[in-house]
Amino acid sequence: MSKIVFYTNPMSRGQIARWMLEEAGVDYNEQILAYGPAGMAGETYRKINPMAKVPAIVHDGRVVTEAAAIGLYLADVFADRRLGPTDDERAAYYRWVLFSAGPLEQAITSRAMGWDVPDDPQKQGTLGFGSYERTIDALEDHLNGRHYVCGDRFTMADCYVGSHIDWGIAFGTIPERAAFKTYQQRLRKREAYRKAKARDQALIEQMQKGG
Repeated sequence: MSKIVFYTNPMSRGQIARWMLEEAGVDYNEQILAYGPAGMAGETYRKINPMAKVPAIVHDGRVVTEAAAIGLYLADVFADRRLGPTDDERAAYYRWVLFSAGPLEQAITSRAMGWDVPDDPQKQGTLGFGSYERTIDALEDHLNGRHYVCGDRFTMADCYVGSHIDWGIAFGTIPERAAFKTYQQRLRKREAYRKAKARDQALIEQMQKGG
């Protein structure tokens, strides 16, 4: 099977996809792209992702963009890695990956941009997340008493949901509640997480030195 080409920038959501690739244990060739017309916004890369953003992967000619989709794809194609859900895990697996890609990201973005959500149940009902507080409470309630998103076993869902929590705590967009901190600490012990972070950190340091 051919290698995956991984398009990323270490200071981006590409960190999520790198962790996913490391968990899947697959070979990949990284292509580091700069921001702007010399990289992501250039004509060549826009043929891969018209949104001019990373991450993206190309596998046997198939393009996958969006970190959540990349994770689901890897878990499905490399099923022997057992990162996808069992029958009993399937509902939580898809529910919370898409919850994080939709309501959670919307709630965090809305709050970061200073977009006020009216304290009106009817108006909140028109939003995909209702309110920031309700979204955070829902995620906390699910993780309370669980080791991972689907229960006691790590799955690809944890790369995506866990990245939101890991970054959220680091940047202050998600509160440091006990359920989140415990979950974050558990994920940070994983070998694939450490390997992926070490590579991206090395790239960041190289870029800061002008390399």
